[in-house]
Amino acid sequence: MARLTDENVTLAKEIIDRYPRAKSALIPLLHIAQEQDGWVTDEAMRHIAELIGVTPAEVLGTGTFYEMFKFEPVGRYLINVCGTMSCALLGADDLMHAAEEELGIHEGGTTDDGMFTLHRAECQAACTEAPCLQVNYRYRFRTTPVEVRQLISDLRNGRLEDEIPPHGTLARVRQHIPADKGVGAVDPSRVTSPPEWITASAESGAS
Repeated sequence: MARLTDENVTLAKEIIDRYPRAKSALIPLLHIAQEQDGWVTDEAMRHIAELIGVTPAEVLGTGTFYEMFKFEPVGRYLINVCGTMSCALLGADDLMHAAEEELGIHEGGTTDDGMFTLHRAECQAACTEAPCLQVNYRYRFRTTPVEVRQLISDLRNGRLEDEIPPHGTLARVRQHIPADKGVGAVDPSRVTSPPEWITASAESGAS
């Protein structure tokens, strides 16, 4: 179980400084923890709590609201097969069976080598493209069992590394806001006048 690395602590503090209240950075910090280890460890949650001044229970309570955060180990590739109505009617079960056979595991399981975890997902908001699935939240639309087997083979053999990063990687390009471009982080309790954009809009309307 790992705390955040020194490099990630530096990144976390940069992100925290963007917010008027440190605890507002909780979700971005959870993403950092998950990218570091592939899932959010107990130690990482304690570390995040220390950094933003909340309890570990608050970190867990917030994180577990979101399906994307995992609090136990998952494979390098998390395959989510949509099982909701449109996908179910158009062959989701066939996709799941093909994946189970190809991976040698059942739904909810992880392969012995730690490379794949297989889950059934609720609606993935792509009903017109059914049946669909995601690998580390990257879509595959109108998928067939044959394509599922090929997908798994490609992942095993490293043919999709440029397209699908390891689980937990939210994006390959890290956001960076130069110090002179930030809007500033002001605690709401210290605000005594309307935001500049409201004032500008009012003046524009009056003219």
